[in-house]
Parts: sequence; structure tokens; C-alpha cells
Amino acid sequence: MTGESRPIDLKNVKINDPFWKGEMELVRKEVIPYQWEAINDRVEGAEPSFAMRNFKLAGRITAKRRELSDDYREVIWPVDIFQTLPKDMDHLEDRFYGFLFQDTDFSKWIEAVGYSLTQHPDPELEKTADEAIDIVCAAQQDNGYLDTYYIINDMSRIFTNLRDHHELYCLGHLVEGAVAYYLATGKDKLLNAAKRFADYVYSRFGKEEGKIHGYPGHEIAEMALVRLYEVSGDEKYLELSRYFIDERGTRPYYFDKEHPGEEEKRGGKPGYHYHQAHVPVRQQDEAVGHAVRAVYLYSGMADVARLTGDESLKQACRRLFDNIVNKKMYITGGIGGTNIGEAFSFNYDLPNDLAYSETCAAIGLVFFARRMLQMDADSRYADVMERALYNTVLSGMALDGKSFFYVNPLEVNPKACHEDARKAHVKPVRQKWFGCACCPPNIARLVSSVAAYAYTESEDTLFMHLYVGGTVKKEYPEGSVVWEVDADIMDKSRVRVVCSEAAPEGTEGTIAIRIPDWCDSYTLSCKDHAHELHKGYEYIRGTFRKGEEIELVFDKKLKIMQAASAVSEDHGKVALSYGPFVYCIEEKDNGKDLHLLSVDTDASKAVFEKTVIAGNEATRIIMPGKREKIRDGALYSEYRAAEYEDAKLIFIPYYTWANRGEGEMRVWIGR
Repeated sequence: MTGESRPIDLKNVKINDPFWKGEMELVRKEVIPYQWEAINDRVEGAEPSFAMRNFKLAGRITAKRRELSDDYREVIWPVDIFQTLPKDMDHLEDRFYGFLFQDTDFSKWIEAVGYSLTQHPDPELEKTADEAIDIVCAAQQDNGYLDTYYIINDMSRIFTNLRDHHELYCLGHLVEGAVAYYLATGKDKLLNAAKRFADYVYSRFGKEEGKIHGYPGHEIAEMALVRLYEVSGDEKYLELSRYFIDERGTRPYYFDKEHPGEEEKRGGKPGYHYHQAHVPVRQQDEAVGHAVRAVYLYSGMADVARLTGDESLKQACRRLFDNIVNKKMYITGGIGGTNIGEAFSFNYDLPNDLAYSETCAAIGLVFFARRMLQMDADSRYADVMERALYNTVLSGMALDGKSFFYVNPLEVNPKACHEDARKAHVKPVRQKWFGCACCPPNIARLVSSVAAYAYTESEDTLFMHLYVGGTVKKEYPEGSVVWEVDADIMDKSRVRVVCSEAAPEGTEGTIAIRIPDWCDSYTLSCKDHAHELHKGYEYIRGTFRKGEEIELVFDKKLKIMQAASAVSEDHGKVALSYGPFVYCIEEKDNGKDLHLLSVDTDASKAVFEKTVIAGNEATRIIMPGKREKIRDGALYSEYRAAEYEDAKLIFIPYYTWANRGEGEMRVWIGR
């Protein structure tokens, strides 16, 4: 029983889960159209993207270059890699605007569109996407290169600053978007453009003499190239991914060749740590540096390890995953403890009010966990994937889909956010958009493809990692089985799976359903089929016939959680979790000065109530507690015992916070 699996064909899954269907419809109806307006700079009050404008300008330059000469360009080379926004948006020059990775605003948007179209065909949206693809492809150079920053500015300088200039990052997102759109629609114009760009990169990078012996400064190409390999079957894309992984961290350091004489430091450590390039990846055992880049790299490593059987790479992935989960992850599934370098801090350093916990980093952790699951169906990976998804990822988007968090703290005092420069990165309310808009489209593409994280498959097994209701088709050599999944973990804490289609005489196969870490016990009903618990999955085997039913009922209880003693920030505090959700308290329900509150740790005293938050139904938890009375007088005084009054504490799911105005919030409460 190896537990290895591959991504499921999303066309074989139709989601009707009340919770996730609602989230997906929110993305389809609100977020995708909103993002289209945003990347066309038509959202009043939001920071401009310039993405589509840059592509249009690059397309005009490409056309002129073909007409005149290859070295034609319209503007001078800019000095600042982070472009200064113009004061007058109505009178823009013909130059590149925005961050130098701005192309990815389009790529992530088209990826979300592709996943959305898989679940909900929409001719008008598809028409808009096709027109956008025409604009993007018109910018591509004859050699396949496609990055508007250099096309607009100076093609003679391509691949001269891999550390900072994100060309390979742009390639990665272009590939991801192109693959998603192709799988949804069968249209290959963007896929062919992505292949041509990847082919050109392949021709320029490698161990051979005369090629560039470098690797991406911002990772994602590693896992994107694997997707391109899996779709196309062309081995060179897997080879290129493996080259980038193998080359990373080798000496002499490539970034030193690019930037001779620099003593660059980020986050108090040499820049190599920031880029996960301090040592070769197989020697790494601690997650360091920029958290998003790190988990994107680890995801690519896990993909390559699975496909090549590289045991040393698998072991490195396991070590890095364990270090994140056991020493560097917030209880909400967020990662990245410091805003300095948007990075992992040292082990057990998990400040709540200074947390970075970027939305994209949690999304990257979901990517990494799913790929670890594909290597080995062990429920501990799915537990982490679920924790990050239901808490930090969903927290990154408002319940109406119209504003977003870049940073997801576990404790907020709005006054500190506004007046303390150390906490300027923490926002007490979500923002309409960001100049560096990585997070909103990242949420859209993940939520739209949630089925790919809920289910994977091997030749004989369908794996259910998350409890997402819908119709799932599993194909076998002798036929197929269609499962109707009714997943109600919010109220009844059960999953019912009914065989709605099979061969007349039945179809033999296996379904493996995860047992979550928030469940202390469960009951399984599966008729006469053999079943076995292995690494946290119930494997139910047999010949399945139409109408047969499997049901799992989980014993879901409120859990009062504590942190390891080494996490000094959480000493003497507890947090509440119920099912996959972590809970928090807000000023809206509990008044000001949340630091004066403490909660009774007897979970049997909890009262569960249905409530509505910003038009969305949720379960709130009411717990008895105490409020410490305010001590008046001198700033410091001789100790005297505190006085308390009884209090009723109201907890709401963490992902729903900051949807009712600005106010204090806390996940960890005094006990």
C-alpha cells in the first residue's frame, strides 16, 4: 500500500458542497470579474495593476520590432525595479508600470478562470478570456520569450538578474494559467505560448558550456514545469525543473556571479537564506527565508521527487515539512513570522501581533501539503492542508469577495496598526487591491480548484483528503464508479458516499477516506466491504454496485488548544478549535481591551449557536470567562492581586473576522 496518487481530472468532479460551492460562486461572480477590472486599472480607489496595459504596449513593441529591427525599444531602461506610480493616471507615458512581476496578475486571473469554467461554463467569461489571451500572445517574441518588463525596456538584458527580476517566476505563473485554461476549454493558444517560452528557457539554461548555470530568485517555475510535463508528456520540462532544483545552493553561488562584491543581507541572514540557496536543497532541514518562495520551491521538490523516485529529495521534503509544522506554523496554518523579508523566523518564534502570515504563504503550504500527500497518503499532510485552507486562506478574502488581506495576524489592536511603524504591515480591515497583488488572484485560483485538493487518485484508489460534497467519477480499466459525496462536517460531522453509477455486475476498486486530527473517534458503515486504517485513511475495498453506501460519522468536539512551552508568545494562553476551524474573539462581540479577558478551559461548558456574519451563516461559541478589572493609578505600582468579574466570551471562526468593521481581535486568550 504505497499511497501514491496523482491529481484528479477536474472534469470528473462537480462540486455541490454548500460551503465550498458558496465560496466558488463568490469567486466566479464577484472575485474574477473584480480582478478583471483591477488588472485593467478600472477599480476606483484601488492601486492600479497595469498588467493588461503592459501587455498591450509590449504587443505594439513586438509588432514594431518585427517590422523594424530586433533591438527596437520605445523607452529607456528604468532605474528602480519597483516602478514609481504616476501621479496622473490619465496621462501615462509609453513605458512599463508596476512591479516587474506584474504579468502574473493576468496569469493568476486566467488560471482562476480556467478552474471556474471547469465547474461552471460561461461563454461570456470565456470570450473575455480569449480576448485577453490574444493581447498576451501578441507580446511574445519570435524566440518564445514573454516578459513585458524586458520586452518594453531592453531585451539585451534578459536573464541578467535572476535573483531579483522574476522572469522565471513569470514563466511559472504563465504555465500554471495556460495549463488550467487548456484543461478547461481545450484551447491551446496560451498553452502553446507557455511551451514556447519554456522551450526558450530550456535552450538557455543547463549544465552545458555556454548555458546559464542559474536558477530562479523567486521559485514557482519548478512545480509549474512539472505541470507542463504532465500535460504535454515532454521530458525536457521535467528535466528543466530538476535542473533548477539540483543547481540551487551549489557553489560558487550563482547570485554572486550576477552581483559581484555585494554583501547583501535580508532578514539578518545572507541573501542566500532568503532565496533558500544557502546550501543544496537535499542538505536543507530548516525552512528559512521568504516563506512564499520557500513553499513554492518545496512543492516543486516534492513533485520532482515523486516523479523521479529520488529518495534523497523525498527525505529533504519530509524534513522541511516537519520543521514548518512542528516549529514554524501558526495554529491557523499561517507561516512566516516576520515582515522583515516576509520570512520564516527562528524556530518557535511566532508573534501574534507582528505576524506576517501572508495569504500566499498559506496557499503555498496547501500546495506543498497536497504534493506530500501525492507522494504518501498520510493524514498528517492533509490535516495541515485543511488547517491552512479553512483558516488563513479563507481569512485572506472578505465574506463578500470584495476586499483582501495580505497579512493575517492572530492579534490586532487597530490603534497599534495605525500608529506603530513596527506594525504598519498589519491591517485591521481588508484592502480593495494591492500594487503587489499576489494574494487576491492566488485565493481565486485555489478556491476555484478546491476539488484538486479534496481528491486525488491512483490506478485503483480514489483518495478523499477534504470533505467537499459533490459528484466524483473514478475510472477503472473495467469501467467507472460515480460517487455522490454528501459531506456535512459543519453540523452532523459525517460524510456519506453513495455509489450512483457502476457496471451492472459492479466495479472493483478502493476509496480511501481521511480521518481528521480534530476527530477523537468515529464510526464507519461500509456494508460487507473490507476496510483497513492506514496512516490515517480508511481504505474501503470491494466490488461496488449502484446504490451502495459508505458513511463515516466523526466525533467532533470543541478542543481547547495550547502551544508548546517554547512559544513564549502563547505562554499561559489557549485557543479554541472546532472541527477544521480555529476561533477568535472580536471587539464587536466582547468589547474593548481583549487582553483583559480569560476563558474557562472546561470545554463541556461551551454553548454553540448559529449566527450570521456579513450575510453568511456561521457557528459561534459562547464560553464562560473572566474580565480583569482595570487598575487605575501609577504606571507602575506594588503588586496586588487582580480583581475579576464574570464575562461571557463569544468566539467566531477566524476566517470570518474583520467583516463587521474595525476592531480588536485575538486568537490566543488568557486561561
